[in-house]
Amino acid sequence: MNNQALTQFLLHVGDSQLILSHRLSEWCGHAPELEIDIALSNIGLDLLGQSRTVLSLAGQIEGLGRDEDKMAFLRTEREYRNLLLCEQPNGDFAQTIVRQWLMDQYHVLLLDALSQSSHLDIAAFGVKSLKEAKYHLRFSQAWMERLSLGTDEAHQKVQQALNELWRFTAELFELTTDEQALVDSGVLPKLNFLKDEWSAQIESELARFNLTLPEIGAYRRGAKQGVHTEHLGYILAELQYMQRAYPNMNW
Repeated sequence: MNNQALTQFLLHVGDSQLILSHRLSEWCGHAPELEIDIALSNIGLDLLGQSRTVLSLAGQIEGLGRDEDKMAFLRTEREYRNLLLCEQPNGDFAQTIVRQWLMDQYHVLLLDALSQSSHLDIAAFGVKSLKEAKYHLRFSQAWMERLSLGTDEAHQKVQQALNELWRFTAELFELTTDEQALVDSGVLPKLNFLKDEWSAQIESELARFNLTLPEIGAYRRGAKQGVHTEHLGYILAELQYMQRAYPNMNW
């Protein structure tokens, strides 16, 4: 088994969850309603917990003595492997919900597939995290329905957010050459099959919400190559400040 390729894939999953969690934490105290504020915070905490698990596993497989904290706080922007979609700004509430809905649809399929991995630790991670991901999807899907089928202004904002974020969706299901070998051995899922299922689900729900599927255009990629948008650097400056300012500190 190619431990380096597996480590990089796990970083891809864990980094995506960590950065999305941080984005949701930015809503704390600023959400439209107290109930939504608490819900987004809880979803962010779920994602943070999932990230801790998978980053710890990545460190164990890598074998270089890096734990979850070193993975999160002591890597540079170019070493992060998170999906570009996760690092996009919250924007208004509609944009946050659209981003979350696209990721929740992806996470449910991904975690379900990982739960069937031949790697026992990965399978256990998938089983545990899938329960939380299904709750996240219920939340984001309910708000997609409320907003898109609500007022004309809300519908317009959701469509605008979808048009803006769609260009970051192509890389959700792409595998590197080394990762493909792990797929063949049953360690990683066949993401190309998941892509078809994800696309069908998204298109079906968009039709129900009276939303238009954005035209296929210039998709943005770079997650697994460490090439990010300008937003990730600002996130890491905030996320890593304490550890960078006070190295090896103990609580």
